[in-house]
Amino acid sequence: MKKILVLCTGNSCRSQMAHGYLQHFGKDKVQVYSAGVEIHGLNPFALGIMAEDGIDISKHTSNHVDEYSDITFDYVITVCDNAKEACPFFPTKTKTIHHSFEDPSKSSGTAKELITEFRRVRDQIKVYSQEFIATM
Repeated sequence: MKKILVLCTGNSCRSQMAHGYLQHFGKDKVQVYSAGVEIHGLNPFALGIMAEDGIDISKHTSNHVDEYSDITFDYVITVCDNAKEACPFFPTKTKTIHHSFEDPSKSSGTAKELITEFRRVRDQIKVYSQEFIATM
C-alpha cells in the first residue's frame, strides 16, 4: 500500500479535496493523509462541494505536517506554491511532486460565485487525482 501526503498552506481546502479524491480513486491501494504548513480548519465550502460530488470529507481533520514526521511516505504532493516552498525535507525514498491549484477560499463575490469557484477548483483536483492514481 502506497502512502501519500497532500500538503497545502492551511490544510483546509485544496489538500482536503485532493485527500478525498486520492483515497476515493486509490481505494485500498493507498493510504492518504493531508496536512498544512499551518492549520486553518476545514473550509465549509470544501465540505459542501465535495459532498455534492459524493465524497464525504466531514470526518477529516486539519493537521500540521509535523504530526506526520514519523511516517515514511511514498509520495508528497504539494498543491500550492507556499507549501512547496515550506515543504520539510523527506527521506530520499519519498517522491515529492508539485501541482499548484488556485485557492478558492481567496475568492470573493456572492455565495453563488464562490460555489462556482470551489466547483472549478474541485473539478481540476478531481481530474489530477484520478490521473495520478492511474499512473502511480
